[in-house]
Amino acid sequence: MRSFANRLRRPIPGAQPRVRFQMPPLLEATEPEPEGEFGKPGPRMSTQHPLYVGFMGTVGVGIALALYYITQHTTQLLVWILTALFISLGLDPVVRWLEGRRVPRAAGITITLLALLAIFAAFFGTLIPTLVDQISQLVTAFPNWINSIVHSDWYRSLDEQFGIKQRITDELQKFGQNSEAVTNVFGGVLGVGTTIANTTFGALVVLVLSLYFLAALPAIKAWGYRLAPRSRRARVEALSEEITRSVGNYVIGQVCVAVLNATYAFIVMSILRVPFAALLAFVVGFLAFIPLVGGVIAGTTIVLVALTAGWQTAVVLAIAYFGYLQFEAYFVSPRIMQKAVAVPGPVAVISVIAGGSLLGVLGALIAIPTAAAAMLLIREVFIARQDQH
Repeated sequence: MRSFANRLRRPIPGAQPRVRFQMPPLLEATEPEPEGEFGKPGPRMSTQHPLYVGFMGTVGVGIALALYYITQHTTQLLVWILTALFISLGLDPVVRWLEGRRVPRAAGITITLLALLAIFAAFFGTLIPTLVDQISQLVTAFPNWINSIVHSDWYRSLDEQFGIKQRITDELQKFGQNSEAVTNVFGGVLGVGTTIANTTFGALVVLVLSLYFLAALPAIKAWGYRLAPRSRRARVEALSEEITRSVGNYVIGQVCVAVLNATYAFIVMSILRVPFAALLAFVVGFLAFIPLVGGVIAGTTIVLVALTAGWQTAVVLAIAYFGYLQFEAYFVSPRIMQKAVAVPGPVAVISVIAGGSLLGVLGALIAIPTAAAAMLLIREVFIARQDQH
C-alpha cells in the first residue's frame, strides 16, 4: 500500500509542474514620491490608432461644417471686408508716397481721405444737377415720344394687324382689378427702398473698414509675416510686398484709365449732342473699371442711346469711341500699368469671367490682381523649387 502511494507521488514522465496562481509581490518604493504628483504619463496614442484617426477626422469634418455655415451666413460681410481691403491696398501707394516725403502716416491718410472726398464732392456736385435736369427732360419728353409712336404709320399698321392698342388696354384693366398685382408693385417699391438703404449702409461700412485697414496695414502685414517660419520669413515678406505693391499700382492705374475714358466719352458726346451725356459719362466711367469687357459694354450702351439722335450720330460716336479703346489698349494702359501687374491675355480673360461669376462686379475688378499674385507665387515658389531638382 505504501509503495503504491510512493508511486503516485512520482511525476508522470513528460508531465510539467502546474503553475500556481499568485498575486504579484508588492514592490517597496526606494524613494517616496513627492506629494501631489500622480506619476509619469503613459505612452502617447499612436497617430495611426483607429480611435485617434476617427476622432480627429470627426473633429475636422465638424470644423469644416462650422466654417461653411459661418461663410454662408456672412457672405455680405465677407464681400464688404474684401472690398475694403482692395480699396485700402489701392490707396496705400499714395500714403507711402507721402511717407517718403517725411509726412507721418496718420497725416498722409488724412490728406488722402480729404483729397478723395473733395474729388467725389466735386464730381457729384457737378453731376447731380445735370442728372436732375436731364432726368426731368426725359420725364417731360416721354409722353411726346409715346404720342409720336402712337400716331406713326408703322404703329397704325401693326395695330390694324394685331390689335396692339386693345390688348394693352385689356391688360391695364386686368392689372388694375388684380389686387395681388398692385400689392406686388408696392412690394417692389418697398424692395427698392430696402436695397437703397442696404447699399448706403454697406458703403458706410466699407468706408470705415477701409480707413481702419489703411491705418493698420503695416501692423497687419508685420503680424502676418510672424506666422511664417523664421527661416522663410524674409522670403514671405518679399513676395507679400511685391503682391501688395502690384495690387495698389493696379488700382491707381485703373482709376486713371477710367477717368480718361469717361472724360473722352463726355467730350465726344457733348460735341455730337448726344442726349444725357453726363449720365452716360458716369456709366462709362463705372464700366471702365471692369477690365477687358467694360469698355465694350460702355461703348455699346452709349451707341444705342445715340441712335435716338440719328443713325449718323451713332455711327460717328461708335467710330470715335471704339477707336479710342484701341488707342487706350495699345498706348494708354501699357504706360499707366507699367508698374502694376502683367497678366497674359488668356489668363486675364479666364480670370475676369471666373471672378465675375463668383462675386459679380467686385470679382471682375479683383480678378486680374488675384491672377497676377497667383502667377507670382507659382513662378517664385513652385517653379523655383522644381528647377532645383
